Amino acid sequence: MPVGLSIVKRPATSRRLPVLAMAASPWAPLLAVSAYQHVRLFDITTRKEIGSLPFPEGIPHMLRFSRNGGVLLVAGGKPVQVGSVVLFDVRTGKRLAQLGDELDAVMAADISPDQRLVALGGSGRTVKVYSTADGRLRYKLTRHTDWITSLAFSPDGKQLASGDRAGGLHLWNAGKGGLLFSLASHQASVRTISWRSDSKVLASGGEDGRLIWWNTESGFSSISNSNPHPPQRPSGVYGKLPNGVLAARFGSDGSLFTCGRDSHARLWNVSGKQIRTYKVEAAIPTQVAISHDGKNLVAGDSTGQVHFWTRAK
Repeated sequence: MPVGLSIVKRPATSRRLPVLAMAASPWAPLLAVSAYQHVRLFDITTRKEIGSLPFPEGIPHMLRFSRNGGVLLVAGGKPVQVGSVVLFDVRTGKRLAQLGDELDAVMAADISPDQRLVALGGSGRTVKVYSTADGRLRYKLTRHTDWITSLAFSPDGKQLASGDRAGGLHLWNAGKGGLLFSLASHQASVRTISWRSDSKVLASGGEDGRLIWWNTESGFSSISNSNPHPPQRPSGVYGKLPNGVLAARFGSDGSLFTCGRDSHARLWNVSGKQIRTYKVEAAIPTQVAISHDGKNLVAGDSTGQVHFWTRAK
């Protein structure tokens, strides 16, 4: 947990920024939430905001804790101007490193479990992987044909998953960048990916409304749900309604927590069966998180609000 963080002067805004990124520490009751030019920090146990970290580079589009909980990755920037990744020491709030020098905001990023690599991507359609030791570019992945929207290293550090705005989803060798599998199923933007703790399953959700559990050893889907977030049709409204899956996160027990354009967050068991539904009133939930002990569920919404629920036993 953070100790004695410096006070951050927050820029004045007319309204809160939608929650574009959210992450829960894997070892402490700590939640990081994106905001304009800073990151808000919450104690999940008390559900109170306990501090913030400055991000003068712009808007954070991605937040990730390292596997040991000691480092927080903040990626983002200013659209069509600059983008980068900043690593913070969680306990002190000090900046440890800044990686990347993009001409647009970084939209997706992750840090490897051993903290030796950082992967980033965005509108340039290229995944770039840097060394945290010297800041040098290790390799590039150029197979994507559209903006990079999601990136995640597997918990065992052997694979890197990447998704794009056109529905492309690939698995790579994390050490050298060789292609392992192309996971062809999504027909629209891959909005979210999440690894199960054993690295054998990858979950992906997209604007096509699909939620898929992938077997990463075979490259085939093991569970596929074509409409996990079905929207309610208002009276007098016709045609297709948006049913995109916007965020998904695995818990340590293998359960999956998701949110979508139907204004609900949903919890799924290891077999892909829905366990419980949580309604977000008057907003669209955009990000989700599960506390380190699995007892609390969190969602951030399109108005910048953060919602907490105690998980039923």
